[in-house]
Amino acid sequence: MSRWTVTVTVDGRGRTQALAERLGGQLRAGDLLVLTGELGAGKTTFAQGLGRGLGVRGGIISPTFVLVRRHPNVQDGPRPGGPDLVHVDAYRLGSAAEVDDVDLEDTVDTAVTVVEWGTGKVEHLAESRLEIVLERALGAAPRGAGAACGPAEAAGDAGEQDEDRDDDEPRRITLTGIGPRWADGPPRLD
Repeated sequence: MSRWTVTVTVDGRGRTQALAERLGGQLRAGDLLVLTGELGAGKTTFAQGLGRGLGVRGGIISPTFVLVRRHPNVQDGPRPGGPDLVHVDAYRLGSAAEVDDVDLEDTVDTAVTVVEWGTGKVEHLAESRLEIVLERALGAAPRGAGAACGPAEAAGDAGEQDEDRDDDEPRRITLTGIGPRWADGPPRLD
């Protein structure tokens, strides 16, 4: 199976979104992205940039209280006729079986599907995927990318809400392409 990894360091929220926007412009229907990172690492910020790059409607917010939200493509936007964005929070889903209950298989072929906290839960949805790990130094966040946190932290999603606090903080973003879709190597990120 094809596999590559590239790591990029960006300064701040705006550059995180800009990098994701460039990536979003290269995505197509059927692409599965798995976002991993501590609370506040920038997963939702990254998804917002993807949404701009895809030209989808609706403000992309942290999906803490909504498991799945579909953002339709804007026909007079930057990518008319492009795919919709399906944004998923798999934090409270305990297994791949629970992911199946959300019916993502109904949209995974026709949309770009972005799953936060999806590692170990969504790989079966597509033959190929792009795994994205975001790392950002945060004093109060749990240690380890994708680390589990307590219900109080998840319920408030404090890290994502405080994301504007230090806009200049660097984020390290590691992309790993897996499967035939990504066999030609990484997308252009510059």
